[in-house]
Formats: sequence, structure tokens, C-alpha cells
Amino acid sequence: MNHSPLPTLPLLEAQQVSKYFGGLAAVKQVDIAIYPGEIVGLVGPNGSGKTTLFNCLSRLESINQGRIIFRGRDITNTRPYQVARMGLSRTFQKLRVYRQMTVWENMLVSHQWRGENLLTLFQSSDRKTSKRARELLELLKLSPLKNEYAGNLSGGQQRLLEIGMALMPDPEIILLDEATSGINPTLIETIKDRILLLNREYHKTFLAIEHNINFISDLCDRVYVLNQGEKLAEGTPTEIQANDAVVEAYFGT
Repeated sequence: MNHSPLPTLPLLEAQQVSKYFGGLAAVKQVDIAIYPGEIVGLVGPNGSGKTTLFNCLSRLESINQGRIIFRGRDITNTRPYQVARMGLSRTFQKLRVYRQMTVWENMLVSHQWRGENLLTLFQSSDRKTSKRARELLELLKLSPLKNEYAGNLSGGQQRLLEIGMALMPDPEIILLDEATSGINPTLIETIKDRILLLNREYHKTFLAIEHNINFISDLCDRVYVLNQGEKLAEGTPTEIQANDAVVEAYFGT
């Protein structure tokens, strides 16, 4: 984990963000800031607003109040594809890989595809793009599976592939939504190790929604806790686990 002093300017920031569905506040006046080089966790009970906040940060959802700032720029009214091109990638709680394509094709198609014919895309992929795909598959330990259809991979392997796809455009920050959900313990360790490697050696910044508290404790520099759409607490993993309000929100005790 990175314990160096935080830079003064956040890479990604939510300022007093609120999102309503009808009369219900899914997210209410939430402030969070993620700094370059951090791995930050976002936790909370089911229905606490975590994925809604992710959708707001990545601009898949409009917001009713507040601002989203990325790299010092207000992106509140920016479209998702524009935000992606600026350097923000994300994964989803429900796996999003192209099951009828090979691992290799999944990697190529995720590299800023601009709508050209898929066959043309695969045939014309430049050396730089192919080199990046090969390096990422090697890093994620998926090289032996490059010609396998994505639908034949295990859940954990598909999750690693999805992370690889998110990394293909070389983003500055990756938002991970439940990266360990439904994954066997061995591959959870692999996912954790790969995220740490990407953070330490490739300087990638991460914000991760997670239910696996051990995973968050091993991985994250700081943690934000949401409860009923509001920010309940923030701090180091140790501080969060010792916070009585957090324990009560999770366990009702």
C-alpha cells in the first residue's frame, strides 16, 4: 500500500453529489476524492448507493446535485465515452466480456473501438496495440488462453480479462465494481496481486467497490463507507474496521 503523502490535487473527485430516483435519494451529498497512485475502497451494506455512485463518477448516470471532477476538469455534463477517452475506465458487477469472441479479440475490441467493421479492426490492429494486448495478457496470466473463447473461461478468468480490457486504453484510473464477486479464493489472490502490481509498477490508480473486507484490508490505502446513500466514514482499513458506526451499519450491533 502507498503511504506517501497525498498530492494536493485529486485525480477523481465527487463534490456534494446527489442522485435521486423518483423521491428516493440513492446518493446524498457525497464527497470523495481519489489521488494519483492510490488504491481506494468503497464499501457499505447492500443498497447503500455504491454502484450508483460509480455510475455517477463514470457518467453513466446523470446527477441531481454536485459536481464530478476528473484531472481538475468538471466532467459533470460529459458523456461516458468522452470520460473513457480522458483516462477513466471501469468494470461492472455483472461481467461484461464478449463471450463469443476469443480472449485476444476481446482485448483488441476494447482498445478505443470507433465503430469500424470488427474483421477490419482485428486485421488492421497496429503493432503498438497488439504489443499492449500481449503484455497485459502476460501480466494477467492469461496468455495461454488468448485463443480461447471468453465464454469458456472461469468466472475469475473472465474477471481478469475484463480488467485487461479496461486497461487496454491505458487509463489513469480504473473503477472496479465487485472484482471478487463469485470468484474462487485462489483467483481472488491472483486478482489482488495483479492490482497491486499494476499500482506499484505501472502507477495505476484504483477505486474498488468490494464486499470482501479482507480483500479491501490487504489492498487499499483508504476506504470510504456508504450507508443509505450517505458517506458514513472514511479512513484507513484499520480505522474503518474499528469504527463503531460502520460495525453497526454492517451488522446492526
